Amino acid sequence: MTYDRRPDNMERITTPELANAFIDEQVEAIKEQVGDKKVLLALSGGVDSSVVAALLIKAIGDQLTCVHVNHGLLRKGEPEQVIEVFQNQMNANLVYVDATDRFLDKLAGVDDPEQKRMIIGGEFIEVFAEEARKLEGVEFLAQGTIWPDILESEDGIKAHHNAGGLPEDLNFELVEPVKILFKDEVRMVGDALGLPANMVYRQPFPGPGLGVRCPGAITRDRLEAVRESDAILREEFEKNGLAGKVWQYFTVVPDFRSTGVKDGKRAFEWLVIIRAVNTQDAMTATVEDVPFDVMQHIVDRITHEVEGVNRVLYDFTPKPTGTIEYE
Repeated sequence: MTYDRRPDNMERITTPELANAFIDEQVEAIKEQVGDKKVLLALSGGVDSSVVAALLIKAIGDQLTCVHVNHGLLRKGEPEQVIEVFQNQMNANLVYVDATDRFLDKLAGVDDPEQKRMIIGGEFIEVFAEEARKLEGVEFLAQGTIWPDILESEDGIKAHHNAGGLPEDLNFELVEPVKILFKDEVRMVGDALGLPANMVYRQPFPGPGLGVRCPGAITRDRLEAVRESDAILREEFEKNGLAGKVWQYFTVVPDFRSTGVKDGKRAFEWLVIIRAVNTQDAMTATVEDVPFDVMQHIVDRITHEVEGVNRVLYDFTPKPTGTIEYE
């Protein structure tokens, strides 16, 4: 059975037994919906799309084609990791598309957050359409939409690239097997499917990628500052035992500079904002109390290793009032 909305009386998936029951239900639903047709999946390598991929592989095997689009907004080393895990280890039918220039050229000069999301989402659809034309029998597009995506879109808090359907001129039918689940339930299902723990419990990553962590019009230099500072933050959290403790942590580089001093000279450069939060369902979030000595070391590394950055701030705002992401 499939649902358009999460049933009010649905029991929270908190045990392997409940997760397995959900998996069995969805495998049958996918088989019934898809039949002998082919499915195209937007595989980012994040928790949601990975669980959807595993569900689809269990249900329809090689009828699934996974498309990993490198839109230039991924974290450092992420495209390589996706190829290694899904293509080399899981033997998925994976198509890799490097569309970095295509995305960044379309985003040039665009500073409105909703417009940026729409451009990124729209371009994703176009890429999938192009890949679909190379295959025969593709009638379905699978997506890792989850319940908070739908709720936030309906409430007008922000648009989600995967919570609005496809343009009418595209003949794809959506397959969204985890759309009634909260994030913690998706992880429980991923566990039950036997996915690697470092995949199931990796921190979530938004569909528009680093585009929502580069507020304002995206420039390549500022985008690189986000990517490099994020890599340092993730490395230091891993070293200091915070990676498994903190639900989501990342850096943001806003579109303004501040005055600083480097090598005895005035430095008018970007600032990096660090965000680290804990949550169960992404609807509310609390801020992690990062040890001061750890934070000092992170600040030292970012300001000395990331080009064009001279200042680091920590965001103490819970959700609400702030959303987890900045855009």
